[in-house]
Amino acid sequence: MSDVAARPFPFPLDPEHAALIVIDMQRDFIEKGGFGASLGNDVTRLQAIVPTVARLIGVCRSANVPVIHTRECHLPDLSDCPPAKRERGKPTLRIGDEGPMGRVLIKGEPGAEIIPEVFPIEGEHVIDKPGKGAFYATGLQPILDELGITQLIFAGVTTEVCVQTTMREANDRGYECLLASDATESYFPEFKQAALDMIAAQGAIVGWVATTEDIARALA
Repeated sequence: MSDVAARPFPFPLDPEHAALIVIDMQRDFIEKGGFGASLGNDVTRLQAIVPTVARLIGVCRSANVPVIHTRECHLPDLSDCPPAKRERGKPTLRIGDEGPMGRVLIKGEPGAEIIPEVFPIEGEHVIDKPGKGAFYATGLQPILDELGITQLIFAGVTTEVCVQTTMREANDRGYECLLASDATESYFPEFKQAALDMIAAQGAIVGWVATTEDIARALA
């Protein structure tokens, strides 16, 4: 057990029962020409955290903390994509449409794949999720149960959507949650800051927030 300097107070990290969840570091969200860019977003904000996410993954691998990756994607026939999700807004590309990196957010297409800089290594679990949260309609819970995990460290994108949703799901299931503040990002800086503040508010109502350096120091 080692305390991580965190908000709103130190996080009691137990490496033997912790796992890192890396949320949706996918080409469609991070690279130019992907789904995120088609919505008019500045993807360079997300690209900027890639080295930090890679560092956090490396730190956890070195400390024998399991690393679990998620991908938001759907079946080719879109049977797991509700019309309310696909038809929302007026994007230039919709889920399932043909884009520069194949069909948008479809399992097996190039754009739905994790970027090379943080690509999973052999033995690491990859969770394909049809929703924002990583617990909904996935096999994440049994994996965590089998590994004996009680604490989750989070990184990835975007902070206020899939990351925060998964943290709230995990919090409801009794996990202690820690978010690496510099290993997560949003297309909107004000949304990221608001999400960080909400997570740590009222005595870590959803979880704790710390930097990658502070997490690395605790795992060293």
